[in-house]
Amino acid sequence: MTIRRLPETLVNRIAAGEVIERPAAAVKELVENSLDAHARRVTVGLRDGGKAWLCVADDGDGMSRDELGLALERHATSKLPDDDLVRIATLGFRGEALPSIAAVARLSIASRARGAGEAWRIAVEGGGPPELAPAALGGGAKGGTRVEVRDLFFATPARLKFLKSARSEVMAVRDALERLAMAQPGVAFSLEHEERSLFRYEAESGDLFDARLKRLGAVMGREFQDNALALDARRESLHLTGYIGLPTLNKANALGQYLFVNGRPVRDRLLLGAIRGAYQDFLARDRHPMVALFLELPPEEVDVNVHPAKAEVRFRDPGLVRGLIVSACKHALAEAGHRASTTVAQAALGAIRPGVDEAAAGYGGGQGRLPSYAFPAGGYRGARLPRGLAEAAAGYHAPLPEAGALPGFDHAPSARGEAPEAEGTEAEGPLPEAGQATPAAGFPLGAARAQLHATYVVAQTADGIVIVDQHAAHERLVYERMKRQIAATGVARQILLVPEVVELDEPAAERLLARAPELAELGLVVEGFGGGTLLVRETPALLGQVDVQGLLRDLADELAELDQALSLKERLEEVCGTLACHGSVRAGRRLTVEEMNALLREMEATPHSGQCNHGRPTYVELKLADIERLFGRR
Repeated sequence: MTIRRLPETLVNRIAAGEVIERPAAAVKELVENSLDAHARRVTVGLRDGGKAWLCVADDGDGMSRDELGLALERHATSKLPDDDLVRIATLGFRGEALPSIAAVARLSIASRARGAGEAWRIAVEGGGPPELAPAALGGGAKGGTRVEVRDLFFATPARLKFLKSARSEVMAVRDALERLAMAQPGVAFSLEHEERSLFRYEAESGDLFDARLKRLGAVMGREFQDNALALDARRESLHLTGYIGLPTLNKANALGQYLFVNGRPVRDRLLLGAIRGAYQDFLARDRHPMVALFLELPPEEVDVNVHPAKAEVRFRDPGLVRGLIVSACKHALAEAGHRASTTVAQAALGAIRPGVDEAAAGYGGGQGRLPSYAFPAGGYRGARLPRGLAEAAAGYHAPLPEAGALPGFDHAPSARGEAPEAEGTEAEGPLPEAGQATPAAGFPLGAARAQLHATYVVAQTADGIVIVDQHAAHERLVYERMKRQIAATGVARQILLVPEVVELDEPAAERLLARAPELAELGLVVEGFGGGTLLVRETPALLGQVDVQGLLRDLADELAELDQALSLKERLEEVCGTLACHGSVRAGRRLTVEEMNALLREMEATPHSGQCNHGRPTYVELKLADIERLFGRR
């Protein structure tokens, strides 16, 4: 067959497949145009999931008659005045969206330029010739644009067959629009489907941080707004802001993670890997935190022209970006101290309130529901230590410090944890006198009042009570103590009598050798042995007998995917966590009131003590008002 030039219409339809793959992609491109036109209000309407009809209306700058005609030509744009692809300051810049939509659907655009006295409308059907005529567009001389797309993909039936159900397409549109709404809290957004309002976010005013948190709360749920930690960190030319959720506020998937680069919603493996690295010490591997991060950096430091959909970016210095995200998140989590998510108390109240089941209490982690927390099936108390490390646990079993004569702790507990002398005998212990000043003042976790079932410590705070899982709490304290010791002395290594030879493909071996100094800090010493062969001379002592071949292959795979060696860190942390579990106060051990108060004080002074090593909460706090509601006092 001879080479021939394809018709322009067919070329446009082929190109449209790269930019417009579903209704959500069309909505995203059109709304980005609205935001680039300085719109303060954007309204989106759908029918049949956007397949039959979708409309995007805004109050932006609008377009003149001549600009309307140019807008439907490929690679015609107003967003690159200097033809500079390095310093891109707008969401759109390729000039492909409108001609791509026009090539596969029935498109009409009505627009009035800001300050103009008349509006114009242009219509195109399946890439055919455009029709331009005057239009009636409300809004006076304020300007604005209304884009309507009918019968999406009618000109490419094959693509139409691959669209999902109307419900799935609506959810995709909603996700795309909400991501843009998070990045623009000063703009009002609304979405309707079949004349039913799905959401309406009014423009937030005031300080950017406050406005952004309100918008994130509207999109991600009130629980995130109440349990979010603020970030504001700089490193060289990078500026990272945003909010991250407490570890006890987690989900079973990563759908609650939103990332923005210079105001552009992106999905980037580097950024997702950095979040995982920041939380790896606080969550089980199958749990995911809720975060919304906004990274600002000079346009020349990031390439957004990687993919037609503009959802991927490339950084000039990815290591700098990752380091900033990990350090900022860890710093915020450390500053949170012993704080735990308020959803823990809400879940507890929902469980004990009469007539409230899981569905009504809002379990499940979706919008408006309580994100759940989970830990490995069967718990973690029965975890076994690696061979040869059982005795090591005893070394970390530091007894709780004696509380001594702490201010306000000279009162006896209101109930004792000792078993009664005989069956039916009531536990002794004086009731607090009426009007007696609470000893909990000044201590966030209050004063110990009782130990229940030799497992749970009950403390009285200034305005409620705290119930502490003594094993989970002390496990975190021991684990943090071990981390400090490792940070001070380094990871102990064991020298292999016979170095292990591991054969990998050359790219994988090169990735590992490039990270050899970092691996050595974690106790793994590797050397090149020619080609794709590596020589392992030392391994971390904590791992005991380790499958060196499997370990290196896992590390090489994770370096290829996430550019970080998480497998080794996670294995070390798993062993440390097991040691901490076996070296901590066990459930069933009776504690004196001094030991209980010492546990509470150490929790208050230790970062991350609000959750154990698996993301499970170590305590539940119930406010007095909540307790009164349970008994009908409120």
